[in-house]
Amino acid sequence: MSAIAPEHFAWSLADGVGVVTLTGAERKNPLTFASYAELRDTFRDLGDADDVDAVVITGSERNFCSGGDVRDIIGPLTEMDMGGLLRFTRMTGDLVKAIRGCRQPVIAAIDGVCVGAGAAIATACDLRLGTAEAKVAFLFTRVGLAGCDMGACALLPRIIGQGRAAELLFTGRSMDGEEAERWGFFNRLVSPDDLLDSATALAASLASGPTFAHGMTKTMLDHEWDMSIPAAIEAEAQAQAICMQTRDFERAYRAFLARERPVFEGD
Repeated sequence: MSAIAPEHFAWSLADGVGVVTLTGAERKNPLTFASYAELRDTFRDLGDADDVDAVVITGSERNFCSGGDVRDIIGPLTEMDMGGLLRFTRMTGDLVKAIRGCRQPVIAAIDGVCVGAGAAIATACDLRLGTAEAKVAFLFTRVGLAGCDMGACALLPRIIGQGRAAELLFTGRSMDGEEAERWGFFNRLVSPDDLLDSATALAASLASGPTFAHGMTKTMLDHEWDMSIPAAIEAEAQAQAICMQTRDFERAYRAFLARERPVFEGD
């Protein structure tokens, strides 16, 4: 992954932290057919990337993402047949599946505009840092579409609650950063100047931790949504037993005995 050279977004990698930067600042970093596909493929490939242990998604020049590009996506969609439309909507959903499915914790760093598909991508991330100036909106009803896009009706209620999610998805209204933090969409607010540094510092702290265990945590958070409590408890017993076989678990024990901080290696 360190050699990746994407055409439709920017990528950097340092100390196990990959940073995806959505580009196209003159139009607030919109998504195109090509960028959707390239982002999907990148997150799918992250599962095999041994040099990437946490990921940050952000946007260029103090905006996150304005959603699907009106000229490059919305216009062509009005001329597609049902087969073409379904191929597109499944591709956008596959991007969310890829973000949810990669082993690495994914952190969204959100400033300015974060709307439509951009808001859906942010929702798919594991953690979200935002600014007070951020504007988050699920605009689908504003263009005559349902709020159920890219998994929003499944993911958003689990983050902010059913009633609040319903309000945003029915009305398409925006929530500012302070409301997003109060409702639990943002894990915390930081200043615009500190946003990327804060997100990468959080990612670095996760990347330096027990990364195999982090991947297991992410998997169980995802899988346990539709489990009964007894089934979830059993699944966690099996997951934890697997983690107890890792060398990181032994490293933590030996560091405790030596009164040292453990150095995890992800195995």
